[in-house]
Amino acid sequence: MLRAVVAMMEHETNTFSPVPTPIARFGKPTDPLGVPTGEEVRRRFAGTGTGIGGFLEVAEAAGMDIVTPVAGHAAPSGPVQAEAYRFMSDAICDAVAAGCDVCFLDLHGAMVTEAGIDGDPDDGEGTLLARLRAIAPELPIAISLDLHANITPAIIENCSVLVGYKTYPHIDMHIAGRHAGQLMVRTLAGEIDPVMAWGRRPILAQTLRMGHADEPMGPLIELARQAERRGLLAASVFGGFPLADIWGAGLSVVTIADGDRSAAEEVRDRLLDEAWAQREEFMFESEPLADSIARAKQHTDGPTILLDHADNTASGGTQDTTAVLAEVLRQGLDDVAVFAIYDPEAVRQMTAAGVGTTLTLDLGGKADMPAIGRVGEPIRVTGTVGAITDGVFEITAEMGRGTMAAMGPSARLDLAGPDGPTSVQVVVISRHTEPHDLGHFRSLGIEPTQKRYLVLKSRIHFRAGFGAIAKREIACDGVGVTSSNNDLFRFEKVRRPIYPLDPNTPATPEYPPERADRS
Repeated sequence: MLRAVVAMMEHETNTFSPVPTPIARFGKPTDPLGVPTGEEVRRRFAGTGTGIGGFLEVAEAAGMDIVTPVAGHAAPSGPVQAEAYRFMSDAICDAVAAGCDVCFLDLHGAMVTEAGIDGDPDDGEGTLLARLRAIAPELPIAISLDLHANITPAIIENCSVLVGYKTYPHIDMHIAGRHAGQLMVRTLAGEIDPVMAWGRRPILAQTLRMGHADEPMGPLIELARQAERRGLLAASVFGGFPLADIWGAGLSVVTIADGDRSAAEEVRDRLLDEAWAQREEFMFESEPLADSIARAKQHTDGPTILLDHADNTASGGTQDTTAVLAEVLRQGLDDVAVFAIYDPEAVRQMTAAGVGTTLTLDLGGKADMPAIGRVGEPIRVTGTVGAITDGVFEITAEMGRGTMAAMGPSARLDLAGPDGPTSVQVVVISRHTEPHDLGHFRSLGIEPTQKRYLVLKSRIHFRAGFGAIAKREIACDGVGVTSSNNDLFRFEKVRRPIYPLDPNTPATPEYPPERADRS
């Protein structure tokens, strides 16, 4: 019986984010919703719509003896603290060192750590994989990666099979894990000989332009799918994560062929050339916030989704900026629900006051954002506490299906309109959470299908649960460290030239050799 190590270590790191990433953000082992280890991993993730769920399904079907050392996942934020990284990576490495025949890893591909780890802090996944390769040089390693992965040489050189998500929102995490796992099982059986080709183009694509249902990413993904239908083992387009100021950030492609490197390279180059031809389409231009809200006000049917995308927690936002909410109130939109303002202190105040109590709060604006030169700006509001919960419910949307949401202690504040009745309901949470499931509202007693406007601190993931009910979506250029305005950020490490920071960037610039110890 083959022995398999199956684990997860996921984090998308926004190097401009002031939100810290300690081990507690991944959860504590003693916490019911903390980072699971050992058998708890299988109990938590078997049968779920996750990459590790797909790996577990494949390994179990193949009759493997499964070891699950850790399954760590944290919402995007600033660099991962060294202690947290060591906790997860040590658990995985120790399990491999104890002996195994194959390793399946559910990773993100855009993890950056603080200084102090044994390896490259700008390449958390590559450092882990290189360490595993040093422990077990011949070990077959299969990984699944997020569509927003920043692929590095260390990642490519130290794994055997790599498959990325083909959807954003990521409703195919389970499929990607299963795909990578099945390729590995076939490799172990001697049925295929996977060879990988990897390449990238100097493009810092905007996340708002990476939806799989949108141009230009949608057609690129379809080309990758066509290549797979014609016999390629896998083709993955990675938009990259542009808010990671590291040398290798940006768009890339990984293809896998059965023993035919030239076939993998041909599809890789075709996809990269098409991405480069569409580089201008990968940029997003915002309109003034007041104009967006005024445009939304013209629509009386709903729900209209108002995207507070500059403060998207799933890209590392503080989730507590108030510019969009303030403009909604200033222009008098009614029948509005907001998800969510991260403000643990406000939740404590509302909990102490109790349901039905009216109180005045300085809501949000607790975090400064030095990377963009902004300080927190709370908004003073008066409202009635409408609901209080522990923030836990089961995800039913395909993205993460079967896992448990963990918003932390949460509450709903009902703001009175100018004529008396409630017009704006604000969800306030204690743990950063991007809304992608209707339960994010329903768990607090709000029926989102009945609202005229839904203000969501999101970019694209909201579509996993809200796409089917939305009449329209309007991007609102608020304040935050996930803004699509590159002028707000000081890029110091990313390789240059790169588009659009350098408009005249050639398709294949000559860069210095890339080093694992680049700082």
